[in-house]
Amino acid sequence: MYNNKDVKKIIESGMRWLSNNPPSMPAHTEELRDLLRFHENRYYVANDPVISDAEYDRLYKILEKFEQTHPQNITSDSPTQRVGAALIKDFPKVKHLVPMLSLENSYNAEDLVDWDRKARELSGMEIIEYCVEPKFDGAGISLVYISDLLNRGLTRGDGETGDDITPNIKRIKSVPLSAHFSEYGIEQIEIRGEVLLSKANFKIYNDKLGEEGLAPLANPRNAAAGSLRIKDTRIVAERNLEAFLYHISYVLASDDNKYGRVSDAHSKLLQMLWDLGFRSPVHEMKVVKGIEAVIKHIEGFEIKRDDLGYEIDGMVVKVNSIPLQEKLGMTSHHPRWAIAFKFKARQATSKLIEVQYQVGRTGAVTPVAKIEPVQVGGVTISSISIHNEDYIREKDLKLGDTILIERAGDVIPQIVKSIPDARTGKEKKIIFPTHCPVCGDELYKPEGEAVWRCTNINCKAQVLERIIHFVSKDAMDIRSLGQANVEKFYEWGMLKDIPGIYTMPLDDLLTREGYGEKSVTNLRQAIEQSKQQPLHRLIYALGIRYVGETTAKTLAQKVESIFELEGLSLQQLQEIEDVGEKVAASINAFFRNADNIAMLKKLERLGINMKVAEKIAHSGQFEGKTFLFTGTLHQMKRSEAEEMVEKHGGKILSGVSSKLNYLVVGEEAGSKLEKARKISSIKILSETDFLSLIHS
Repeated sequence: MYNNKDVKKIIESGMRWLSNNPPSMPAHTEELRDLLRFHENRYYVANDPVISDAEYDRLYKILEKFEQTHPQNITSDSPTQRVGAALIKDFPKVKHLVPMLSLENSYNAEDLVDWDRKARELSGMEIIEYCVEPKFDGAGISLVYISDLLNRGLTRGDGETGDDITPNIKRIKSVPLSAHFSEYGIEQIEIRGEVLLSKANFKIYNDKLGEEGLAPLANPRNAAAGSLRIKDTRIVAERNLEAFLYHISYVLASDDNKYGRVSDAHSKLLQMLWDLGFRSPVHEMKVVKGIEAVIKHIEGFEIKRDDLGYEIDGMVVKVNSIPLQEKLGMTSHHPRWAIAFKFKARQATSKLIEVQYQVGRTGAVTPVAKIEPVQVGGVTISSISIHNEDYIREKDLKLGDTILIERAGDVIPQIVKSIPDARTGKEKKIIFPTHCPVCGDELYKPEGEAVWRCTNINCKAQVLERIIHFVSKDAMDIRSLGQANVEKFYEWGMLKDIPGIYTMPLDDLLTREGYGEKSVTNLRQAIEQSKQQPLHRLIYALGIRYVGETTAKTLAQKVESIFELEGLSLQQLQEIEDVGEKVAASINAFFRNADNIAMLKKLERLGINMKVAEKIAHSGQFEGKTFLFTGTLHQMKRSEAEEMVEKHGGKILSGVSSKLNYLVVGEEAGSKLEKARKISSIKILSETDFLSLIHS
């Protein structure tokens, strides 16, 4: 549709519009419309966006604001005069029973207050009851049930017509193939919702792609949207998609009652869907009175959005009363009874300026992209890890590239893609180094791995990183000895290796600026206290590759002393639960290294605990039982609760599954609670219930 020359001009035009001095209106109105049409095509048809959602929204708002103040300039083909753009013609096209309209967007409290004012004026009410629910960041769908059976599933399409993706919808296990709508006097019903890929399933699928040498998917939203249009339903099933259903758009009653025996409140309809077996946001939504309560709830929800098991990009505010919804009606573009509040943008475009290389404690050389600083989700991003040489090649990254970046739910920024269409020809290839950027030794890449490594164990960067890890909070927890102090003490010659932590001449610090009697005393006490840390903390602190906190705890329960690990063979290590071939090989290699054993012997002489002080019970009231904690606990820390379980013979799981026996729920529990409710074998406990169980 567009050649490379056209695309470059369009991208340049977009940058002008997004700058502080956009072209004047109305002379360039049609240029802006063309720009929006182009980006709609790249997003909806090509599935290859070149700007972030937030940037598109800003462009849309510029045009919308102008047309609102100059209605005589509105054209029938303006992007503001239609619901959406066409989708790829891979599936049969089917007309929706009721058009799928967009929602009006808001970005601040003032927008919500103004929207509420209009709703109250139209309704003649002083205060309105609202239902507030998450704005899921997935792909919109429409489901039709006839005589209690799933009849068809459509994509959103252009709002009027969607792609018939029924075979793929049937592969989504959270979508019932039948539901007892007839119990509510309903013969036919159309339900709206969103298909998602959870954060956990997204990671699992991307890890699988990585193992197969394939490029990872960009983000859960794009992955979900792309999955719905895959013709091989087996591939769809492998991605473990989920669906939230949150709106009833059409009802054909089986009797004279126009709507069947359904509720007159939106919140109760969500409960009805849940009761019928659908995954509705009934546990995430909240009913409040007045817009001030809405704003307060949204502010609180934005803070905890990263605790959810799936991505959301805002909240949706809906008038809770169905009769009032009908009274308020809708425009040609959006309903007047609902509005979407968008959280701070988590995507933006920037420029890749240079690549620097960092060396970690295992010798891994990690390239780090330095980009033009840009605000994403309220945080200024200037550096992004680009993982390894293969990642650079897969993303087709070049110095000087325009890139699309994202700050995902785990808060770690990542490069979604480069934008080759924006290249000028001045971009340069990124050349990965052949020698360590710190010590100069030649780099080595093990067969079958993607990471280049420095094999010089005396490399300054590795030594520093090993010490920093050893003293960190989850390891030996030497709180007064953070990264800044480790680096200073190393430069001053006071600290050269891990055992040196316990032999440093701390009194010499009293002659240094910034170190008084109190700070030195605190440091001395923290170092001394660390000698009595439990064995699993020491194992984790050693920084053995692939050995995280959970594996360290498992290993500590298999031995009386850390030195027993030296005598375990590869086969014996692999017989330990959760220790696979790679992990076993790494542990074996560490304890076969004479230098490592010598370091441990030295630490033992310095008084560091090398034994299991208190064995976790192999038998007890929780023997063979599994637990998981979610939400905020108030009577104890989560780590303390987990230790109590382990001391009584129980085991902590990392997620909800059929293997879980007890889910302990604190305040503001998220998706784990919802998932557990779907598995009848899981017993759900409150914090008080858990403590009663412990003491019973």
